[in-house]
Amino acid sequence: MSAGMSAGMSPLLGCVADDYTGGTDVAAALRRSGLRTVLIFGVPGPATALPDSDAVVVALKTRSIPAGEAVAASLAVQEWLRERGVRRLYFKYCSTFDSTDQGNIGPVADALTEAAGARLTVVCPAAPEHGRTVYQGHLFVGDRLLSESSMRHHPLTPMTDPDLVRVLGRQTPHRVALVAHETVRRGAGAVRAALDALRAQDVRYAVTDALDDRDLDVIARATAHLPVITGAAGLAGALETARHEQPMPALPTGPGVVLAGSCSAATLEQVALARRHLPSYRLRAEQDGLVEEALGWLEANLPAEGRALVYSSAPPEERSPGAAGLLERALAAVAVRAAGLGARRIVVAGGETSGAVVNALGVTGAVVGAEADRGVPWLLTTGHPSLALLLKSGNFGRPDLLVTALEAP
Repeated sequence: MSAGMSAGMSPLLGCVADDYTGGTDVAAALRRSGLRTVLIFGVPGPATALPDSDAVVVALKTRSIPAGEAVAASLAVQEWLRERGVRRLYFKYCSTFDSTDQGNIGPVADALTEAAGARLTVVCPAAPEHGRTVYQGHLFVGDRLLSESSMRHHPLTPMTDPDLVRVLGRQTPHRVALVAHETVRRGAGAVRAALDALRAQDVRYAVTDALDDRDLDVIARATAHLPVITGAAGLAGALETARHEQPMPALPTGPGVVLAGSCSAATLEQVALARRHLPSYRLRAEQDGLVEEALGWLEANLPAEGRALVYSSAPPEERSPGAAGLLERALAAVAVRAAGLGARRIVVAGGETSGAVVNALGVTGAVVGAEADRGVPWLLTTGHPSLALLLKSGNFGRPDLLVTALEAP
């Protein structure tokens, strides 16, 4: 976004997302519900104006940085939104509640609720369409507890405790309690009464059970009075009703590149399939001349083939400890060179990798387009050159997504 964009009416909803793929996920959910949605990367500057929109999502890269830095960036976004007339805030985190005992979900939520003068908010990471559900306060991935899923091996935020009340309780000095499924199934009135009772007991965070979209609709209605809401994209998509018919912007034509840094089970399967269809190159942290070798390979293959896959994704036994940052920077350098070689579609797998790529490309804003898969929308950048970005959370997408994204009309 630039200062030259005309400002319209104040959006109804502002959203702070703790990583870039999380931002695209929640932007897709809001757009799907009929809200004209703008996506901005990084803390916007004072001169940044907004086009006429119903919702604005600001995607940060705060999930794994020191808690104090995450709090400062999130508060800056909250103030920027407030200055533009946004009165309701959504704090979006991953549906697998990625965090450590030090944060950053708790510290950021503390800061945002206190700045808004809120005494209570809900905690709802459920995303039933992606198999993330909450029952008795425990987070499930499919039919497995979070602690038994592939998230237990996450290199930055290994999730070994599925009890959200307990997990969040280690990150905040405030009280955390549960609104159980039996209450949610009694409807919005029952949930609202439960929230009022918890607020009277000085509870700050109400973890809400949710097993399906009906539960999310109930929670959305019950929390319509709260100035700050926290959750994954599932609840965000239930907050508002459709307002506009929205034409889908066309994707640019030209070469395309896939960059994969996530080591999730879903991405590993996607990379394995993509390697059978695309010229591919694996980045290895121990390799001498890591970036130079990768760029040389890209320059030899992308112009000739029109598409390419560069990846560092690997199973746990093949990963180099402490190499994540090095590999992200290498993939970001590949993205910049790919754009210079004429690539107009850039597909990125992994939240940290997406952040590194977007920052290296200098992308600050995008129009949210059609979804290549549920929760994975195309982003049409507002700068020059015009790029189509697909930023995929590591756990998202069908097995052939990395291939079909380059073939989409």
